[in-house]
Amino acid sequence: MTASLLRYNEDMPLDNVSRRRQKAPPPGETGQEALYLRSLSERQVPVNVKLRDGETVTGWIEYFDDRMIRLTREGKPNLFIYKAQIRTITEQGRDGRRRPRREEPADHGAEGSR
Repeated sequence: MTASLLRYNEDMPLDNVSRRRQKAPPPGETGQEALYLRSLSERQVPVNVKLRDGETVTGWIEYFDDRMIRLTREGKPNLFIYKAQIRTITEQGRDGRRRPRREEPADHGAEGSR
């Protein structure tokens, strides 16, 4: 049985092996994280930050760098959280953040027909 496995490996084309080795690894940093955090910070979007230990804290991201974020909270102390301790950052439900719709006049046609 060992001899048949060796023959199979010898007969296998080497193109597959060389293609796998030529494939470049994905980039370690794409810059998308910084863009997203900057957007959240500038708009002061309320977020839920779930930590690796299971605790969830809420607030908005006031500052961030490559290793940590500063979470500003109303009525509670601000937190500096290392990114290594963060499991997820999610925007709080949009239902609470919707702006009220502008009320439009009920009858647009009546004003124009005067």
